[in-house]
Amino acid sequence: MNKDIILQLSYLLASVLFILGIKRMGKTSTARSGNRYSALAMLIAILATLANNKVLTFTEILVGIAIGSAIGVFAAIRVPMTSMPEMVAIFNGVGGLASLFVALSEFWNKNIEMSTGLDPITLASVVMSILIGAVTFTGSYIAYGKLSGTISGKAIVFTGQHPINLILFLIAISSGVYMVLHPTELISLYVLVGISLALGVLTVIPIGGADMPVVISLLNSYSGMAAAATGFILNNNVLVISGALVGSSGIILTNIMCVAMNRSLVSVLLGGFGQVAGTDTGASSGSSMAVREIGVEETAMLFDSASSVIFVPGYGMAVAQAQHVIRELTNKLEAKGVSVKFAIHPVAGRMPGHMNVLLAEAEVPYDKLIEMDDINPEFPNTDIVMVIGANDIVNPAARHNKQSPIYGMPILNADKAKTVIISKRSMAAGYAGIENELFGYPNAFMLFGDAKATISKVSQEIDNL
Repeated sequence: MNKDIILQLSYLLASVLFILGIKRMGKTSTARSGNRYSALAMLIAILATLANNKVLTFTEILVGIAIGSAIGVFAAIRVPMTSMPEMVAIFNGVGGLASLFVALSEFWNKNIEMSTGLDPITLASVVMSILIGAVTFTGSYIAYGKLSGTISGKAIVFTGQHPINLILFLIAISSGVYMVLHPTELISLYVLVGISLALGVLTVIPIGGADMPVVISLLNSYSGMAAAATGFILNNNVLVISGALVGSSGIILTNIMCVAMNRSLVSVLLGGFGQVAGTDTGASSGSSMAVREIGVEETAMLFDSASSVIFVPGYGMAVAQAQHVIRELTNKLEAKGVSVKFAIHPVAGRMPGHMNVLLAEAEVPYDKLIEMDDINPEFPNTDIVMVIGANDIVNPAARHNKQSPIYGMPILNADKAKTVIISKRSMAAGYAGIENELFGYPNAFMLFGDAKATISKVSQEIDNL
């Protein structure tokens, strides 16, 4: 059989496996098998490409694999689960950088060194790959900085920011058009690369920390679009298909998250919650809120007398690495006949699916992870809701306070339960920068302290009852 036919059939098989893999990743119960399908697809695509005699020498390839694998293993071992959002941001950035380098390499090789030239369609693909790849690269690393705390999580704004961004974008598009029409004049290439890198920074710095999950999802989509454009440059079908899958699924997820926050994508990109959090939001900000503190022993007694419990995980659970002790507490409660479920908000944590990943790591069964729309009707009939490190996603101000920056955002109706226990280190505000009204509700109790330590003590107290 012709070698090219085998190569294309291999790419077709890899593409089908990518499609099946992403489809299965849509449900927690099939996500692991979906990941395996996608990994197998990538292996087939790599092996098929290596069998193609048009690639670099195998020595160069093996050196690249060795370096990349070493970095991947190091990251997998050293990076804690709490830093997964930052790791995803880095991955998005590396994907964008790879697309940028491939586009630059192909443009330089064909137009400058070999002087064979590229057709207008391929040149347009080069422009798109450079623009999207560069924006993804610098934007992802700004997102990484905000998530890791090396850059302020608040919106960074200056006068005339949006008009400047618009002007730069129009200059970038104009430079790209000029590149297609005059591919041998390199000034347009330099302008396009420089402005694209700057746009990545300027479009992410005005976005507040509360919108970071949406930004991570959007940048992931950008990396897929850049990969698809690179596939057109290299005439590689599997890269076009896989990039399109990542790009489209990322946009769909971004839209879902925007709906979950009652925000439009345009409003996110033009400035997030952090931009208004410092203003008068209408929420009480002084010491007028009366909160009731509860101890470990009282918490254990409440759990011992409950028949139904819902846990609401948030970023504080990730920081405390409390998912394993929560799983242990869940086992003890279920042994006593208590119904236990977990309420998952679409934007809980710092990236899409953050809470699902952490709870899956602790071997919490998938069927106990209930999405917001399905779990909300159950709160009024629930004895105890325990909120672990969540804040904005359970703040009742989102339902009635029109001056609040989170007004209209769908939330978990934890406040409607008979008893609410909030596990937090302090009364600190969430990423939206506003006070949580739930803390002062008559059915709410504050269990202060490190979530892992306090919940572990609660679990031990239950054994003594």
